[in-house]
Amino acid sequence: MSNKNEAVLTQEQQVKVNEQVEALMRGVVEVVPEEAFRKKIEKSVLTGKPLNIKLGMDPSAPDVHIGHTVVLQKLRQFQEFGHHIQLLIGDFTGKIGDPTGKSETRKVLTDEQVKLNAQTYVEQYGKVLDMDKTEILYNSHWLGELKFEDVLKLAGQMTVARMLEREDFNKRYKTGQPISVHEFFYPLMQGYDSVAMDTDIEVGGTDQTFNLLMGRQLQDAYGKEKQAMLTLPLIEGLDGVRKMSKSLNNYIGIDESPNEMFGKSMSIPDELMMKYYKLATDIPMEELEMLEQGLAAGTVHPRDAKMKLGYKFVEMYHGVAQADEAKAYFETVFQKRSLPDDMPVVKWSGDSDVSLIDLLVELNMQATKGEARRMIQGGGVKINEVKQEDIKAVVTIEDGMILQVGKRKFTKLTI
Repeated sequence: MSNKNEAVLTQEQQVKVNEQVEALMRGVVEVVPEEAFRKKIEKSVLTGKPLNIKLGMDPSAPDVHIGHTVVLQKLRQFQEFGHHIQLLIGDFTGKIGDPTGKSETRKVLTDEQVKLNAQTYVEQYGKVLDMDKTEILYNSHWLGELKFEDVLKLAGQMTVARMLEREDFNKRYKTGQPISVHEFFYPLMQGYDSVAMDTDIEVGGTDQTFNLLMGRQLQDAYGKEKQAMLTLPLIEGLDGVRKMSKSLNNYIGIDESPNEMFGKSMSIPDELMMKYYKLATDIPMEELEMLEQGLAAGTVHPRDAKMKLGYKFVEMYHGVAQADEAKAYFETVFQKRSLPDDMPVVKWSGDSDVSLIDLLVELNMQATKGEARRMIQGGGVKINEVKQEDIKAVVTIEDGMILQVGKRKFTKLTI
C-alpha cells in the first residue's frame, strides 16, 4: 500500500520519467535494482534536484579508446537530462591498481604517474562530456584522511570469503598465485568512494559489477541511501575476440589522427559493427534499426555501413571537416589504390645508404627496431609500392622515394 504522504507525479512528470528511464536503459546490461533506479529518477523529476551520477577512473593508463566511451556516452545522456556527473579520479586507489581481471599483483604507481595519467583522462573525456558541468573528484581527499581505526571499521564490512567470490581472486587463490592483502582494499575503497560522494547512481562496465555492488553494501553499512548501479557491456577490439585494450593493440583511440581512426574503423569485424554503433555513437535508435534491417536484407553493403561508422567516429572526436577529409583520404588510398596527396614530406640529411630498419625508426614510422623488424617480416613495408621482405636490406635514398608502413602510414623523402 502506498504512503498517503507520498507525492504523486503529474501526467507531465510521468512522461519525463518514462523518457529518461527508456533512454538511460538503452544498451545497459543490468540495472541493480531496477525499481530503485526508477524511484530515483521519479524523485529527481518531482523535486527538480539532479542525481549524483558516479564514474570511477583508475588512472593506470593514459589513453582513452572507443571501449571507454561506452560508459562516457551513458554519462553524457545523464548530463543532458540535467543530472550531476561525478567524475572520480582514483589517485589514491590508482596507487594499488584495480585487480579486476588481473592474474598477478599490479605494480604500485607513483604520485607523479597517477597525476599525469589523470590529466590525460580529463582532457580526453572532455571530447564526450561537458566538463564545465562535470565535477572532478580525487579520492585521496577522503581516503588519505582515514585513520587506522577507520580502516579497520571499513575492513570489518567484508569477509575474506566474499572477496574470494571475485573470479580473478578466486583463480589466483586456487592456482597458488599470490594475492597481496592490500588488493582486497581496492573494492573496499571504491565502495567507500560512493559513501563519501553521496552517489545516487554508479555506472561501470560489466567487469566492475563486484566493485559497484560494494558501493551499495558500504553505503548501507554507513547509514546512507544505497546507490543504484548500471552496468554496460565491454566492446571487443578490432580482433573481434578480446576486450578492446591498448596493450592488446586492438583499439581505436579517441585521440588518434582522423585518418588512423577512420582506417581502423574499416577493420571492425562485420558481426560487431552494430554493437559499436549502438554503444559508442549517439545515432538515434530508429536510424540504427533501419541500418540493421538493411544489412540483414542485403540492401546495405557492410563496407558502406562501416565507412559511415568511421565517419561518425571522426566527426564525434575531430569534427565534420576532418571526417570529410578522412573519408576522402581512405577512398583515394584504399579504394582507388592511389597515393595520398597530403603525405608527410621529410628532407633526408643522413647517409645515402641506410638499413631499412634504421630508416623506419629514424622517420618515426616505427617506434623501435623490433617493431620495424616484425612489420617487415609481416609484409607491411613498401618502398615505392614494392613490398620489402628482407630485414637486412640496405636502402639507397632517392629523391621522391615513398615509404609505406601498414595501410595508413606514408612518408615521402627529398634530398
